[in-house]
Amino acid sequence: MTEKPKKKSDMTEAELDARHAGKMRKKKEARKKILATKTQEKGLVIVHTGKGKGKSTAAFGLVFRALGHGKRIGIVQFVKGAWETGERDALERFDDQVTFKTMGEGFTWETQDRQRDIAAAKAAWEEAKKMIADPAYDLVLLDELNIVLRYDYLPLEGVIEVLKAKPEMTHVIVTGRNAKEELIEIADLVTEMTQIKHPFRAGVKAQEGIEF
Repeated sequence: MTEKPKKKSDMTEAELDARHAGKMRKKKEARKKILATKTQEKGLVIVHTGKGKGKSTAAFGLVFRALGHGKRIGIVQFVKGAWETGERDALERFDDQVTFKTMGEGFTWETQDRQRDIAAAKAAWEEAKKMIADPAYDLVLLDELNIVLRYDYLPLEGVIEVLKAKPEMTHVIVTGRNAKEELIEIADLVTEMTQIKHPFRAGVKAQEGIEF
């Protein structure tokens, strides 16, 4: 008669440790087999979207990670130009590796001038196209590009065409809520930030070092 396996609650610490080690050994072997099949390297189109906080924050996290590996970075901010941000101040210390173009004039409700916003978006996109086409850059961050695409300040087809034709090993990150379906379709990595709770709703203002 086959002996029934012990319940977890009936095991000694030594038995629990042995069981855990066995499970982790199997998991490691399975992981090793999966990793052995992943041999391709390519520049990724990465999209951070959604209503939750953290889209640009996560993108700048990737920027700092790439800097740690000696990569060259290009950054174009399409909206937040009027804000003094901690990331911009910090990245000034890496001016030999980072080109930072702040092109926006603030959110659309601040300028209240559609034609001015369109002109700013077009100028920012011209800078973005130069960076993407330049093989000297390993990673290009297009911060809040999704916002100007949402308002149709730039032709979506033209943006998609440039991203699809980018240099093979160049990574491009696009941030902003309401990412267009066509952009999501061509992207390699898409993350949607979901808002569960935000202090702003409880009367807490945007704070230095957290929001900007």
